[in-house]
Amino acid sequence: MTAKTVTVIGAGPVGTLLAISLANKGYRVGVYEGRPDSRKTDIYQGKSINIALSDRGWSSLEKLGVVDAAKTSAIPMYQRAIHNLDGSQSAIPYGRDDEAIWSVSRAGINHSLLDIAEAHPAITLHFQHRLIGIDLETAEARFQIDSGDEIQVQADLAFGADGANSRVRRTAHEFPRFSYSQSYMEQCYIELNIAPNEDGSCKLDPHALHIWPRKDFMLIALANPDGSLTCTLFMNFRGEPSFESLRDENAVQAFFEEYFPSALGLLENPVETFLSREPAPLFLVQVFPWSFSDKVALIGDAAHAIVPFYGQGMNCGFEDCATLDSLIEEHNHDWPQIFKAYENQRKPNADAIAELSKRNFVEMSDLSGDPMFQLRKKIEAKFSERFPELWKPLYSMVTFSADLPYAEALRLGDRQEQVMDQIMALPHIERDWNEEQVMNQLRDLATASLGAAA
Repeated sequence: MTAKTVTVIGAGPVGTLLAISLANKGYRVGVYEGRPDSRKTDIYQGKSINIALSDRGWSSLEKLGVVDAAKTSAIPMYQRAIHNLDGSQSAIPYGRDDEAIWSVSRAGINHSLLDIAEAHPAITLHFQHRLIGIDLETAEARFQIDSGDEIQVQADLAFGADGANSRVRRTAHEFPRFSYSQSYMEQCYIELNIAPNEDGSCKLDPHALHIWPRKDFMLIALANPDGSLTCTLFMNFRGEPSFESLRDENAVQAFFEEYFPSALGLLENPVETFLSREPAPLFLVQVFPWSFSDKVALIGDAAHAIVPFYGQGMNCGFEDCATLDSLIEEHNHDWPQIFKAYENQRKPNADAIAELSKRNFVEMSDLSGDPMFQLRKKIEAKFSERFPELWKPLYSMVTFSADLPYAEALRLGDRQEQVMDQIMALPHIERDWNEEQVMNQLRDLATASLGAAA
């Protein structure tokens, strides 16, 4: 099958990156977005301002030749800064001294990619074109434009890059043997803000991801280039405390005073903002297949929406694009073969990062403030430095190992968890953790367990 034209539905970062990749492979690409152009209208305010870009995202951008689009406003974060309830702080490094995740503006990277796409002669951008329906047999799509009129768009192929609430995916529910699940977490979120100092500097260390862990809920903060910090409060929708239970000024003020006293003086109008914003839900989407009739496919959140607690959502979507790009070369533009290989390669890895993301909420909101958990991480870091060929911490495998599939990181991480449980159960581990005998025992356990896992 020789395809020449492609419709990409969704002009977010993943859809725009996909369009650039396909255009560079010789396809004529039309990108259709239901919302206005985000470069002219602020469609991101109060939601999804910051993302964490890690080695996987950088690697994918580099493979597709657009890595410079994200570099200008990226801020490296080398550690988690834990803000305890008593006002004290502790730090958990993400990896080695030179390893960082990067705070990136979602709007900023989207705008840079849109500028590249708009300048490409093989790409046309269409905003305020709302998808009404798509024929999975022919890839013909119908859109309603701003005037209210409907148009039909013909193409050889179509991709649904239209996010977690994908309309393309909803159409696929009627496809034979289509498997779909959507699960909601108890937590929702709102975004808050910490303004910069008068001189434009940050009120907190800009090179850390700040976490106020409170077990069932937490506040996090990531720095922006202008010195502000974007904060996200994750909390149950129902229960006590919850978004549902905190509905008047006095209750919200008391909540922040009790649980986030060190942040209260930094946050910009936290009570007013809390009461004025509707909590956004957190949910996961898992589907299969990802392609239909060798004509239409899903990509990014449309195929595998996950929760944000590993900071891998966009990184995973960018990996989708890079994988697809390499498969086009490998299968010489044979799209039935490409689609089959694409979904079979990416589905297990998307499922793995979804599972890891769910687990990481507990690590961030509860365990990160636990001294024993911090000790566990310290032991792992020391052992990994001593025996790098035998042990790489799970977080490093996910975040700093662009060539290691998520599914393999999950498998190895589960084995490591069992080993570390045994080490942390040793008598007087708090006192003896730095002793050579502990390192030797960890080496023996890791060799036996991980050697069998390899």
